[in-house]
Amino acid sequence: MPRAKRVDTLPVMPLRSTVVYPSAAMSVQIGMESTLAMLEAHQTDALEVVTVVDPGDSEGPVDPRALEKIGVRSRITDRLYMPGGSVQATVQGLRRVRIRTVERQDGHFVGQVEEIHEKEPDPAQVEDTITRILSALEALAAEVERISDEVPAVLRMNVGKPGRFADLVATLSHFTVTEKDEVLQRLDVGSRLRFVLRQLEGELAHLRERETGEPAPERKARPREQATDLRRRIKRLQAELGQIDPAEREVVQLLRRIETMDLPPHVGSRARQEVDRLRSAGIGSPEAEDIRTYVDWLLHMPWEHCAAVPAGEIDLDAVRAALDERLLGLEEPKERLLDDLAVARLRGDLQGPIPCIVGPPDVGKSSLVTAVAEGLGRALARIELRGRGEADLIGTRRTQRDARPGKIAGALRDNGVCDPVLVLDEVDLVGVGKVEGDPVEALEEALQWEHRAAFVDRYLDVAFDLSRAVVLAVAQDFQRIPRDLREMMVEIRIAGYTPEEKVAIARHKLLPRMIDEHGLRPEDVRFDEGTLYHLVRGYARDAGLERTRRVLAALLRTRARSKAEGEEGTWGFEEGRIEHILGPARYVATPAESAPEVGVVTGLAWTAAGGELLFIEALRMAGTGRLIITGYLGDVMRESVNAAYSYVRSRATELRIPDDDFGKIDVHVHFPVGAVPKDGPSAGVAVTLAVASTLSGLPVRHDIAMTGEVTLRGKVLEVGGIKEKVLAAYRAGIRTVILPAGNERDLREVPEETREKVAFHFVERMDEVLSLALIQGPKSERARAGRKSTRKKEERKKDEDAPPRSEKRAARER
Repeated sequence: MPRAKRVDTLPVMPLRSTVVYPSAAMSVQIGMESTLAMLEAHQTDALEVVTVVDPGDSEGPVDPRALEKIGVRSRITDRLYMPGGSVQATVQGLRRVRIRTVERQDGHFVGQVEEIHEKEPDPAQVEDTITRILSALEALAAEVERISDEVPAVLRMNVGKPGRFADLVATLSHFTVTEKDEVLQRLDVGSRLRFVLRQLEGELAHLRERETGEPAPERKARPREQATDLRRRIKRLQAELGQIDPAEREVVQLLRRIETMDLPPHVGSRARQEVDRLRSAGIGSPEAEDIRTYVDWLLHMPWEHCAAVPAGEIDLDAVRAALDERLLGLEEPKERLLDDLAVARLRGDLQGPIPCIVGPPDVGKSSLVTAVAEGLGRALARIELRGRGEADLIGTRRTQRDARPGKIAGALRDNGVCDPVLVLDEVDLVGVGKVEGDPVEALEEALQWEHRAAFVDRYLDVAFDLSRAVVLAVAQDFQRIPRDLREMMVEIRIAGYTPEEKVAIARHKLLPRMIDEHGLRPEDVRFDEGTLYHLVRGYARDAGLERTRRVLAALLRTRARSKAEGEEGTWGFEEGRIEHILGPARYVATPAESAPEVGVVTGLAWTAAGGELLFIEALRMAGTGRLIITGYLGDVMRESVNAAYSYVRSRATELRIPDDDFGKIDVHVHFPVGAVPKDGPSAGVAVTLAVASTLSGLPVRHDIAMTGEVTLRGKVLEVGGIKEKVLAAYRAGIRTVILPAGNERDLREVPEETREKVAFHFVERMDEVLSLALIQGPKSERARAGRKSTRKKEERKKDEDAPPRSEKRAARER
């Protein structure tokens, strides 16, 4: 059943010389006896009444039955009693109502009124009608003094509400009271607009008829005046013929969009200014196209459209569930992200350092930020910073050629919300390469909390509130981030995965999804734990999961092909079948892993791709005491080799190295994989051990890896990247690791299962490393004796090959 209309009893205020429209306020001089009696009876400061036009004679009595029609529910305020008994008051129109009955009580009129609703028009017809009304008004404003030239401009700012627009036209065009009342009575907005248009076009036709009988003034006009007059006549003819000006139609469409959209006041004002410029520029000019593009950006930016709950209502349980659903393991990064979100929830805002997720490729950085966005219920906006210049990030000014918005504004527009999770990808590569301007300074200015609420893209040149967005950063090397940006961030590190973690992720996360993606069913393939472990050990020893994903995809593609050719059943992937499809294992045991060797040491290094084994080789040969260093090394690494050689020389007695060896032997230290740059002091322990081994002839244990910086006096200093280095050794099958004593506290970052399976030796001095890593024994003694015998043979051969000396010289030598 339809809901009954609300009926109220209100005082009725007849009007004869004016009309009050909804949403309009005007000052009214009240002198009618019935209305004065009403004001006397109701002394309320804000008295609600119904204003209605009395169609009777201005001097005759009011007929109550003539007032039973459409009126306006209004509010009377600011009464001012004037000499002569009249009252001046402000009447504020509220909304249209229907007056059902009117009767006289206590000298004034009272009526029963009910709510009514206007009938909305067809949007397409409304735009055409409004356009024709504006064209007619502009033609009339140029001819009739009673219509101000500003009227069309005022009306263009109100095209968003067609009903209110028609009321304003009737008011500003100085319609008669009867015509204004006719506008008030029409509840069909389309009919109201058409009535207004007929009145204006009728006045234009009447104006033309009057001018036809008058002679044209004989005055020679200037060319500019002639052009203006011609344009005025064209507009007038278009209005009389009912033709729609394309420029006016476009302006009306844009203004209606501006009015109907929820834009902040400063944005709406700027958009209306640009639309006014568009009308003056002409629809076909280059300037008009630039204005259209700019207005389109203003209208599509999500100024107030926020899709997620505020920071103070963040659901931490939902975020935790999303993280656990998408990622297996990575407990520490998850906890750190939840800590930051908990602070935001308690504070009620997102102020604070920006979480920066750091780690090698394919370890789950992107999955982490995606899971955070899902848990928060926010869109994900990603901005790649590699190679981006200042203009790429915050746009270029419209006065420049090929002006465009920046990537930050573009990401917000593309997502359509003002509160996304804004991810700064590859933040450690910002400013790298040939870029224009200073992107670091631009990014810093945009991300500072004090400026974030009023972020200004240079192209838009209007403040946007960026403080509602959750900002995260992603990098591979935290130390490569420019210092000013780094100080605004907090590091959340992902070191990589152990083989056991890779097997678990492949089993529970990768395989179910990839089997479905390849058109297979779970019963079509079988991977046991041994097979998966063989894959990650032999084909995917990287820190991340990309190679694991690739080898699984290669195996599944082969199975998909066999199934497409009609082979049913379950394929079990054993080592033989894997090697048949993928070829021999990519990673095999190196000499350093298979047997002890003299001068070959396994070091540990940190790279942006995670921890890596660093094999260092040292070789002795006859020479003049030179130290030769080869490999793609930085200055710090070369200094470490020189320091290592000096330290070994200082420990020659303890290592049983003859003093004269240093003058007769060249030492060549080489770092294989020359195409990969290597630098940093953390290889000092391994380099010193390699030099000591090759000069002393003592082999180095093959099952041990190490890291640490060494001073000239042999003190072992702590280094960074312990977690990544330990995981690299573990993935390579090394179960003994030497670390600086100062890094013992860093083991808490290493997974517990890895700590249980690796033996750690914490050393403070290089002597401890030599004792742990050099193999002392008969084999070493025989090797040293063999080298001494070789040296004596070489000396005897050298003497035999020397030219004969004279007897006199021989006597002097004796």
